[in-house]
Amino acid sequence: MINLIKRIHRQALIYLIITAAVTTITAYLAAIADWRKLPHSVLIGGLLGLANLKGLAWGLKDFATLHRPSGKLIFWSMVRFFILVAILVILALLKLINFVGILIGFTVVFILIIKEGLRIAKESAGG
Repeated sequence: MINLIKRIHRQALIYLIITAAVTTITAYLAAIADWRKLPHSVLIGGLLGLANLKGLAWGLKDFATLHRPSGKLIFWSMVRFFILVAILVILALLKLINFVGILIGFTVVFILIIKEGLRIAKESAGG
């Protein structure tokens, strides 16, 4: 599981930088409002997605040993969600982010998680 998370982190950083560069170019050419915030928002969204993945992995490690949800697991899941929302609200109130960029960053990480999960599932089914 740790190798999977490390692989996702490595790939996500590469894809997020590429996506941020592409959004910079396309937003500049399309003259989208707040285009200067778009690449930073993509990176912030991706980093928040990766941090959420890391927190989820910690919680699932405890869940795998107990085979049932504990109060601790539920509490830390709620805390992780609250922190994520608090960060997004603070950045939005300070007008430092573009929500389209945040969604693009989250989507890049989400697609990588699905891609790597399918790859691991195929390897374990075939081997």
